[in-house]
Amino acid sequence: MEEEPSKSKQVSGFSKLSKRGKLGWIVNNFFKDPELVMKELVSYWHHDEDEQKIIDGMSENTISNFILPYSVAPNFVINQREYAVPLVIEESSVVAAASNAAKFWSERGGFHARVISRIKEGSVYFLFKGNFQVLENNKQALLGEIKSGCKDITRRMDERGGGILDLAFEDLSNEEPDSYKLTLYFDTCDSMGANFINSVLESSSKILERWIYSPEISESATTYYETIMCILSNYTPRCVAEAWVTCPISALGKINGMLPDEFADRFYKAVRIAQIDPSRATTHNKGIFNGIDALVLATGNDFRAIEAAGHTYAARSGKYSSLSECTIDNDIFTFRIELPLSIGTVGGLTKLHPIARRSLELLGHPSADELMMILASTGLAQNFAAVRSLVTTGIQKGHMRMHLQNIAWQLNATTEEFAAIQAHFADKTISYADVVNFLDNLRSNNGVIAQ
Repeated sequence: MEEEPSKSKQVSGFSKLSKRGKLGWIVNNFFKDPELVMKELVSYWHHDEDEQKIIDGMSENTISNFILPYSVAPNFVINQREYAVPLVIEESSVVAAASNAAKFWSERGGFHARVISRIKEGSVYFLFKGNFQVLENNKQALLGEIKSGCKDITRRMDERGGGILDLAFEDLSNEEPDSYKLTLYFDTCDSMGANFINSVLESSSKILERWIYSPEISESATTYYETIMCILSNYTPRCVAEAWVTCPISALGKINGMLPDEFADRFYKAVRIAQIDPSRATTHNKGIFNGIDALVLATGNDFRAIEAAGHTYAARSGKYSSLSECTIDNDIFTFRIELPLSIGTVGGLTKLHPIARRSLELLGHPSADELMMILASTGLAQNFAAVRSLVTTGIQKGHMRMHLQNIAWQLNATTEEFAAIQAHFADKTISYADVVNFLDNLRSNNGVIAQ
């Protein structure tokens, strides 16, 4: 007997369907119980239709909302100012660790932070046949041409004290024949500035072409120019913040039963391992971004761009390494981080997303510079908490304890069963298998814990 051909799941004009139409097509073609799934996904729509329209406008082909917890890590003291830091993340141990580290350092002078620089960049990639040195020698004249030619785009940014700062040429022809790059440097003030930068770059490519073919630059009829692409760079090594904590080793106190000198030495060695071993550095830096990404999301910024820049920065020496460093000098313990953070506090989702607006209000309506410092401090707090656990009790003890409720929910534990689980594992190392075994034992004995 021949099998019936499977129903095609290809669709034309999907984006033109209504939201309910899209959802209906999806549930009827991809789920076993369409009515149940339809009801479930609709239940996550915002009850306020106007708010839902804003959310739908942020993406394409939306059929529902994906909910993540919105948490707060209190007790951050950064440059002697107190903050409660909003975090959007599904991992409870991250929030607990950041909060714990914030409280720890609030009693030891808090976090110190500064913005090293805030220059962003983007490039025009082009093909060129001619005398490249002539371009180099006349680049300041080109800068003037670009500033003048783009003034309609940059006017408002110029008025805020930002705009186009400088430019540079780079010869890529040794790697790809006839290929070159024009990089423009920008100050976008409190905005992330992606659309602004890309608009300037596209206009600049046309100005560059006219300039190259002008009599002042073109030396012969053999000169040739062609734009390949214009795009901002998410790698922003000149848009960098740093944060640090420091205190006498003795002020660290006893940590999880470990004396201050021993803790400081073990902590230092753990960070050094992350500096010399890329496999450890990857996980070490992931822990940093646990905190940073959660705050970037909460403020409506682009965590993907932040991650891309951070990991590239971690490899800027040619070898992937830790974004943080620890020093011990004359019995003074110092832990610091430095990384690129291209963010904004005006425009984009920071203005559109209702919770992003509240996050910025919670932080005191920070400037982009201030938010960069808060982000760096949050990443450092997360990193300190993780390394502290690694060199003392081990990462699993606290991590699994925070996940105990999630495990209990997965196992459909009742309120009474969860209370018994918490009591049993209060002084024990937790694993999923151990919780399963305990709950099976509990249920088989009608709620009486077998000894």
